[in-house]
Amino acid sequence: MSSPVHDVEPATLPVEDDPMHGSGGEEEGEGDDIAPGARISDSSEEEDEDEDEARRIREGFIVDEDEEEEEEEDAEAERRRRRKRRKRRHRQEREEEALEDEDLELLEENTGASFKHHLTRLRRGRSASPTATSSSKRKVVVESSDDDLDNEDLELPKVQDIHRIWDDGGREEEDEDMDDMDNFIEYEDEEEGAGAMDEREREEKRRERRRLEKQRRKALGRPELAGIDANAWDEIHEVFGDGHDYDWALVDDDDPEFYQEQAKPDMRYQDVFEPSEIRDRMLTEDDDLIRAQDIPERMQLANSTLSQSSTLSMHKSLTENDLDDAAQWVLTRLSPRKEREFFRPDGPHVSLLPDLVSAASFALRHLFIHEFEVPYIWTHKRDYISYFNSRDLRARVELLSLDELWRVYTLGQRYRSLVERRHSLDAMYSRFAVTDDYFETEIRRQLDSVEVVADATEWLAMKYKDRKKDNFELRFHDDEEVPEAPKHKNPSRISAYEVAKKSIVSKLAQGFGIKSHEIVLNFMASNTSHFVEDQEVNPVAYAEQFADPDPAKTELPEELLRRARLIISTELGKDPLLRQEMRKIFKAEARISVQPTDRGINKIDEHHPYYNFKYLAWKPAADMLQSPQFLKILAAESEHLVTVSIVIPPEAKSTFERRLNDAFASDSFSDTARAWNEERSRVVAECLEQHLLPLGVKWTREWLREEVEEFLAKRCSDVLRERIDVAPYSSPEMRFGDTPCVMAVSWGKGDPQRDAIAIVVLDEAGRLREHTKVDNLYDDESRDEFRDILRRRKPDVIIVGGFSIATTKLAQKIKEIVRGPNEDGVASAAWGAAGTDQESFNIPVQYVFDEVARIYQHSARAAEEFGALSDTAKYCVGLARYTQSPLYEFAALGSDITTITLEEDFQQLIPKEKLLSSFERVLVDVVNKVGVEINRAVTDSYYQHVLPFVCGLGPRKAQVLVKRIAAMGGNLVNRDQFVKGGLLTTKIFLNAAGFLRIPHEDQPAKSSKSRHGDELDAPDPLDDTRIHPEDYELARKMATDALELDEEDIHDEHPSHVVSLIMQDDDNEKKLDELNLDDFAVNMYETNKDKKRHTLNVIRKELLHPFAEQRTKFPLPSSWEVLTTLSGETQRTLRVGLIVSVLVQRIKDNFVSVRLDSGVEGMINAQYVADQPVNPKSVLKQGQTIAGVIIDVKLNLQQDQFFVELSSRPADVQAGDSQFRRVKHDEAWNLAQEDRDREMQARKKRAEVDRTRRVIKHPNFHNFNASQAEAFLEKQQRGDVVIRPSSKGFNHLAVTWKVDDKLFQHIDVVEPNADPTGQAVGNRFVIEGKYEFADLDEMIVNHIQAMARRVEELMAHEKFKAGTEDDLHLFLKNFVAANPSKSAYGFTLNRKRPGHFSLCFLANKNSTVQSWPVRVAPEAYYLFETAAPGVQELCDAFKIRHLHESQNLAAAAAGGKTPYNSARTPARTPGHATPGHMSVRHVPGRTPNPYNAPASAPPGGMSNYAPSATPAYGAAPQTPFGYQTPSAYPPRTPAYPGQQTQAPSGMHPGRAAMIQGAGGWGQAPTGGW
Repeated sequence: MSSPVHDVEPATLPVEDDPMHGSGGEEEGEGDDIAPGARISDSSEEEDEDEDEARRIREGFIVDEDEEEEEEEDAEAERRRRRKRRKRRHRQEREEEALEDEDLELLEENTGASFKHHLTRLRRGRSASPTATSSSKRKVVVESSDDDLDNEDLELPKVQDIHRIWDDGGREEEDEDMDDMDNFIEYEDEEEGAGAMDEREREEKRRERRRLEKQRRKALGRPELAGIDANAWDEIHEVFGDGHDYDWALVDDDDPEFYQEQAKPDMRYQDVFEPSEIRDRMLTEDDDLIRAQDIPERMQLANSTLSQSSTLSMHKSLTENDLDDAAQWVLTRLSPRKEREFFRPDGPHVSLLPDLVSAASFALRHLFIHEFEVPYIWTHKRDYISYFNSRDLRARVELLSLDELWRVYTLGQRYRSLVERRHSLDAMYSRFAVTDDYFETEIRRQLDSVEVVADATEWLAMKYKDRKKDNFELRFHDDEEVPEAPKHKNPSRISAYEVAKKSIVSKLAQGFGIKSHEIVLNFMASNTSHFVEDQEVNPVAYAEQFADPDPAKTELPEELLRRARLIISTELGKDPLLRQEMRKIFKAEARISVQPTDRGINKIDEHHPYYNFKYLAWKPAADMLQSPQFLKILAAESEHLVTVSIVIPPEAKSTFERRLNDAFASDSFSDTARAWNEERSRVVAECLEQHLLPLGVKWTREWLREEVEEFLAKRCSDVLRERIDVAPYSSPEMRFGDTPCVMAVSWGKGDPQRDAIAIVVLDEAGRLREHTKVDNLYDDESRDEFRDILRRRKPDVIIVGGFSIATTKLAQKIKEIVRGPNEDGVASAAWGAAGTDQESFNIPVQYVFDEVARIYQHSARAAEEFGALSDTAKYCVGLARYTQSPLYEFAALGSDITTITLEEDFQQLIPKEKLLSSFERVLVDVVNKVGVEINRAVTDSYYQHVLPFVCGLGPRKAQVLVKRIAAMGGNLVNRDQFVKGGLLTTKIFLNAAGFLRIPHEDQPAKSSKSRHGDELDAPDPLDDTRIHPEDYELARKMATDALELDEEDIHDEHPSHVVSLIMQDDDNEKKLDELNLDDFAVNMYETNKDKKRHTLNVIRKELLHPFAEQRTKFPLPSSWEVLTTLSGETQRTLRVGLIVSVLVQRIKDNFVSVRLDSGVEGMINAQYVADQPVNPKSVLKQGQTIAGVIIDVKLNLQQDQFFVELSSRPADVQAGDSQFRRVKHDEAWNLAQEDRDREMQARKKRAEVDRTRRVIKHPNFHNFNASQAEAFLEKQQRGDVVIRPSSKGFNHLAVTWKVDDKLFQHIDVVEPNADPTGQAVGNRFVIEGKYEFADLDEMIVNHIQAMARRVEELMAHEKFKAGTEDDLHLFLKNFVAANPSKSAYGFTLNRKRPGHFSLCFLANKNSTVQSWPVRVAPEAYYLFETAAPGVQELCDAFKIRHLHESQNLAAAAAGGKTPYNSARTPARTPGHATPGHMSVRHVPGRTPNPYNAPASAPPGGMSNYAPSATPAYGAAPQTPFGYQTPSAYPPRTPAYPGQQTQAPSGMHPGRAAMIQGAGGWGQAPTGGW
């Protein structure tokens, strides 16, 4: 790079020797000075170049920066691009045309010259220092600038010039050559002395070097090159080029900017590693941000730090203004126990509710404003979340437990998300620039859940969609450009609501007289505050006013009304308040039912785990919150085995519907108002069915899933806490809390031919002290080696583990060696006792849980730590480490912790992220409870795994903390160094300080200087306690008071010197007990409002026993758990009564030794071998596999014996074990549906076995199945028949006849004397056991067509309503609403039971619609069991029956005793017999079922019925499945509105005329109905 230009006179140096001149094309850097007389020279130009051109060039350099800055930047960028392209091109050419050694040797042979020194000098020139200046005058190809190289008028070198490079004839230009090579030769002496020489001295040195170089080259000259002819040179050029191969290097050497570009760029790890590896190593930008921010790492993440996909949380912190609302919001959702104890008037702690709110506010403030983690609050601030009364210190109530504190943190996160969504909603509302009183006064104050906020957002977007477009499409020319993020193209489909809203139909919707939000306000209020404005004309006439005058575009008024209803129902269905009310109803009343699919019916048998809920019926959702059943249901649904339905009881639905109708309806009594109310009822029905009910179903499903997952995750985390919140294993001789020396022994799979016995010994510090392997423990040599290890290493416990039941034999052999010859197992000698045969050791031999060790043996961590060990030895290391500390082993698992099965039944159903979050909280609690020795964590990579779980830290912050401490020397003296050394930021230090231990030897803390001077880093005994640095002064004061020292006594000592003294004092406990901590706490509270009562107790304990062990004793596995570990068998798989397969091993006279598939040994006593007493050897053979029934399971952990007693008697085995393997079904069970499906399955099986192709010569006979018959009859007339084979067997026929469109009845016909071959037809046909016919034609005419005539007669009656039963219900409701003093009833086809009708009636507007069954028979209609020969008789029978039921209910309400069920007609009434008087005579207590279905259960036993199951006809009305009978029924004679009667569609005209002529329809009603 050129040196800065100095003010030098032009005549001072010759131009060719001026060191300030670069090559002719070199460009000056910005701001470089140009000497007034300086000339920019080039070897291709003469020195007398045009002065004007020089002036123009100078002016080009000295220009105004503001004017030329943009042009210079563009030119600079273009030059850089050209340089890069040129460099790339020359590099490729160099790689393709580089001279090889063989080529050089060939050239020397042909020319006799040596070219190596030339090429070497060129290579040295390329590697010259980029700061070397150049003053040489080279050929054009060398000295031209970057711009010149790109110019078209560049003067290229001539061939003879190139020849001169190689020819001695060019010696006259040696000066130029020397100047050219000057920059390619480096001299160390110049670099060393350059700093001391001025410019003139450096130039003199260059001249001297050039002179010496000329002499050297003359001495090495080769005159024979002058004789090479042109042809030889052409061959040389063809092979080696023309000498321009390195022009690019020579040109760029003189360009300082080239070296700036060539400077090696900073290498980033993103350029080296794959993104996945960067993420695994936590080196992403997000990771750097997490490390840098002074916020606890776990609080910066949206999920667990254990997760491999941890993401940065973008939530904003809460403010002080949010705390009061947050505390109220959190406490109402904290737990049912808190609600019972603090919120109910009769709760035991209702008076402490203000203190509870204060505690919650304190916790939320520290969690979300001050950003302290839960362990910090629980350990150091527990006084503030507990009840403190300075007047009554004995009244101590824990306001928030540790679990509840974590729950507060979780709920606080949700509330923070809710606040952010509220702000987003407010911002959206502000952008709309509208004023909506309903939103501001009603909706905004009820935004207490994320669902409501989402509903409000959707509601606003729907209501002000056009406003949104107007606002966002407006942009001015001077607006700041905002780059738009790429968005997915939204679907262009416009909803039907938007189309209707933008049309004239929206005006028609206003004609309903009330706005949608006013309807909601009426619904929410106890009284009507907004009234309906009635129209003067009926809805149809009003709708005609909005019809399009164009006949081609006109729509029927009914269609316009339908679209208007769509607008209102959509607005109601999107209303946030109405949707929230529906969610509340579903939360309290939802019922869950399960129906198996066709696949599920076959696959889910009584032994399947899903059988428990295969026919679940109407189980309350609240009963499923604390069991895994719902998650299993969802899993079965995902496998397409079941379908799940979520409904609310009809009473809840009808109550909601009635309230909404009352809020919408008009109070007028005119015909017009009644007609409009009918339309409004349709709106409400559409709103419920299309919006609110689907919303409730979807929300209930997600809410239930979330709640169950959280509950089960908590269950799993509780099990994990039981496993890791334990102290290290300690033998009776050890002090509780000390880490044992462990010997772990394993035989692997226990194969004597393949597996050796691995032995591993870990000392108290967890270091591997010895590992070996022996073939067995039977040989004396192996036993002696084992004893030698015991004598040398002196383990505190021997742990035995393995992968098969053969491990028990190893345990027996080890116990035999350890205990010695004494049978009682008492130690006969201490350590090192003489004698080998008589030696015994007092060492316990134990089993432990080995799930972690099984994972560890194959892990990368094990391969890195103990790569030389075998897998079995690594497994032993895992066992030993688990024995020393289960906490460390689980912490080292990382995200693999979820592979440990803690709950076999349901852990796999919980999402991994939720499990990791729950497990992480347990690890955080326990790690901070134990504390972490920071200096050990720096040096011990295994122990380092617990550091991320320290309060405030995480994997990233722990990683950088370890590196910083290691950079300081790897050892900390006191906690102050965390701050002084910049190791931790403020918040992180405050969070973590009390949990990071710095242990020291028991010596008083001393300082080299007085406390008033500068102190060196000195150890502090308080740094090895749980006391937080902010409470150090309290600890020192307590120690000073306990020792009764004065300030002067410890003036020159370390501040914590008194702490050392009290810790080492023999009477420290007595002296500390003499302190009155209660008075001290009260004094602090009254003085500074500091609550420190619990903290003072903690300080006292820590002064006595620093970091004392607070965990429970190490748990050992039970006998069953050991058996499961070694064999995989559980109490479920070895349950008494199960049949298992066993292998006969040995046969004795009185028993048989067998082995199960799992390796567990079994025994069959002689009396259980056969039904009759026999010798086992006569019926069994060794190696034979037989079935046996488990009689008993014998487990003796002390003797390491596990075996099973079995019976192989045929009588026992043939009985089967189905009753033992059967899964118990839920109490809410649909027995009727199960029976129907079983019957269907039995039919299909019989059909597969007995199916034969019938041959019957009859025009109506077809070899169809049911679906084919229905498809065939779809286009036929009503009453047409298909006779087909039956799936019930060869002696059955099936008759399918068309009842109505898409409605077909299938009738089973028994053929007693049928031909088994199916080739003929019998002469007897029996239907329902009482209708018998001689041939098929008689059956069709007298049975099928007779029923068809009765169906058509009833369908032709004025009381019949076409459509579904729901349509009839709506009609009845509208009619009664329009005529409040009247009742109504009607008939409709029962499409669930073809060949039956439903008689629906509504007594008054306050009652619910009831349905009674009407069965059609050839001879009559049957209302329950009451026969009616005609339609009019059927109506009379209905009225009489209903009258009696109403009287009975009225009598019961008045206190009279009714001898019959209140929902049943008495068998006899005074004066006459009811036509259906036989209806209750057959089965006392219940109404007979005409459809041969199981009779309904009495009231109160309805929990076993599904909501979809139709109640037994004739039974008492069921609640909540049926409809309640009104309590009173005043006599009235309502007039049914007249209708224009006509023949039903599909009926033969002649038959219709015959029925009408007989009075079948068109007659006015004669009764009260």
